[in-house]
Amino acid sequence: MDLLNADPDIRDEALALSKLSLGRQPAETLKPAAKMRSAPSRLSNLLLGRRPAETLKPAAKVPSAPITLNVVRSTHQPSAHTVALLTEAGGLPALRRFTNDFYSKAFLDPHLDQLIRDHNDPHGERFASWIAEKMGHGTPWTAERRTRPVCPFHAPGVGDIDVHDRSSAHFAAWHSPKRDPEDFGKHFNLHDSRIWMRLHFWAAREQGLFEHKAFADYYVRLIGHFVSVYERQAPPFARESARWSADVSNIERYLADSRVMTDLAKLKTKSPAQVLATLPKAEQPYHGSGDAMRTWPYEVPTSWEV
Repeated sequence: MDLLNADPDIRDEALALSKLSLGRQPAETLKPAAKMRSAPSRLSNLLLGRRPAETLKPAAKVPSAPITLNVVRSTHQPSAHTVALLTEAGGLPALRRFTNDFYSKAFLDPHLDQLIRDHNDPHGERFASWIAEKMGHGTPWTAERRTRPVCPFHAPGVGDIDVHDRSSAHFAAWHSPKRDPEDFGKHFNLHDSRIWMRLHFWAAREQGLFEHKAFADYYVRLIGHFVSVYERQAPPFARESARWSADVSNIERYLADSRVMTDLAKLKTKSPAQVLATLPKAEQPYHGSGDAMRTWPYEVPTSWEV
């Protein structure tokens, strides 16, 4: 949890709530859903160091060349270009189709599903809102967090876990009662992250979001930035995961093998360095957003990557 809460993007998300004292209300006092989505606060955006969402206009058009990942002080920030990208790709409705499809796939995957305690939680809606907010389409995810019902669950040996943000959701997944006893409580690893990214990009392609090449290129780099909170070694594998999802034979093999990625299963006992060596040489360097902005996904792209 200390590692998660030290992540710059998670700190940025927490700041939106803590500075405004946006404590969650008990479930029985929540207002009807129609009144829960209030306009984003101008103060909250100022505290986050960005312009209010209602004044963040899309660029006149998406540039013909790839867009540099908009990371400021190690945190991703929306821009007029990210707003335009998501607008052209279909906005929040397209994201909802994509993220709901992703969770449908994750529920059927024997490895990922053990990390998901309850299928009835609105996983897809929350994920879509998070992506939309990161790309500058209002603050739907922060608004939902403000009024999310308090619903803790008990984890043996840990106590009650109150899931209300990204870090607590990850912590809860580590302690999912569906996990094998020897894995209970363990942090996500490279194996988990690669399966997650492959299914994630597969759903994005299947729902048409990757037909917009500019969006696809930016989004793969966006995930390359954020996946480090799951596993520090995972970002270099985002491009490989995107390529995997583009090859129909990979999907067919995965389904034929009872939704097990046998190529990754063979690498489970290998060290991160050994697994990294399976990538093309040019895709292996990674130093993180706080260390060196010259390596992928932070360098200025020269061509479309996806």
